[in-house]
Amino acid sequence: MKPINVGLLGIGTVGGGTFTVLTRNEAEITRRAGRPIRISKVADKNLALAKEVTAGRAEVTDDAFAVVDDPAIDIVVELIGGYGIAKELVLRAIANGKHVVTANKALLAVHGNEIFAAAQARGVIVAFEAAVAGGIPIIKALREGLSANRIEWIAGIINGTTNFILSEMRDKGLSFATVLAEAQRLGYAEADPTFDVEGVDAAHKLTIMSAIAFGIPMHFEQAHVEGISRLAAEDIRYAEQLGYRIKLLGITRRTPEGVELRVHPTLIPEKRLIANVEGAMNAVLVKGDAVGPTLYYGKGAGAEPTASAVIADLVDVTRMHTADPEHRVPHLAFQPQSLVDLPILPLAEISTSYYLRLRVEDKPGVLADITRILADQGISIDAMIQREPDEGEEQTDIIILTHQTRERQIDAAITLIQSLPAVKAPLIRLRLENLL
Repeated sequence: MKPINVGLLGIGTVGGGTFTVLTRNEAEITRRAGRPIRISKVADKNLALAKEVTAGRAEVTDDAFAVVDDPAIDIVVELIGGYGIAKELVLRAIANGKHVVTANKALLAVHGNEIFAAAQARGVIVAFEAAVAGGIPIIKALREGLSANRIEWIAGIINGTTNFILSEMRDKGLSFATVLAEAQRLGYAEADPTFDVEGVDAAHKLTIMSAIAFGIPMHFEQAHVEGISRLAAEDIRYAEQLGYRIKLLGITRRTPEGVELRVHPTLIPEKRLIANVEGAMNAVLVKGDAVGPTLYYGKGAGAEPTASAVIADLVDVTRMHTADPEHRVPHLAFQPQSLVDLPILPLAEISTSYYLRLRVEDKPGVLADITRILADQGISIDAMIQREPDEGEEQTDIIILTHQTRERQIDAAITLIQSLPAVKAPLIRLRLENLL
């Protein structure tokens, strides 16, 4: 049978892995897809690298538009990344009637609504399993495997760099800056790690999962995004004493008032499986009304794990290549005309529990003042630690865990507590999720 011809844009880490795995497992993939899948044309600015990886098995060019405009190409795989030229190339490929496979979570989170609308109008597929959690098939699980369920919430460790940093901080008691430098040396963190450590990468991925889970458009611009760069080693230590681990979680939850969409450091009970995901691994916990909680775990990045997801998309597109567009699995799980633009809740309206750390004078009455303020705001205390000050010290730490409350109530309480003369440093507030 005539092979499906694939044009590959970008042959860096993931592109090289895709070419290698597709070549190595060609016979097995053909048996699954029903016809051969061949990368016949590759575009990359680094021609020497492209020629080295392809070893004469594909045409090589430094002009990506020559690939998307080539009438012989059936599927375009976009692995360039970013919002700029990648968007132009994807939309051009769609306009030319080509299916698209992409690992570009930033592009989809920011411009996905436009891209999916263009694909729907042109009758082509945009597949993006590799855009979220690398080799973990979470998109297929949400879009197909859990289609009988009303998804209630998703909580994910979806950035390996930050999970590695937090694991090292907990295991070795080191500061964020020290572990970040080590992560960069080992290649887990980029030279500019901002997107990772400030939560932006996780928010891109969460935006995509939220849209599929709840049948809503992409709303990246409304996500609350908070990273780990200001997280202190002592908070990780105190959390451990209270029976919790701190992870950078992406959380999206459907509520009667709207959808929560937030990324931030989160305390999780240490007995939860997801709390024990260490190193650069990813994990996504999905709660469905029928199935209950389901956990998806694996490598969230890397050449071959991500290539695994790219090739799975290529197989899916090949299987559906000639199918009536009306009978394909919708891009965002729900039929396009059935998407509902639910409101995204402002952070002040979310409900969760909280970890508070206060640096205070060690004198009578301070704790009474703090608990009175919390009570006045309708906030009840679940657990507390008051550390004995070291000899000669006049200040100490008070750690408080609250029961569930609204963010606006905790905001009001923090403002009042911070104004107390006995409070000697900015109050540290982290959110806590039991994930039940």
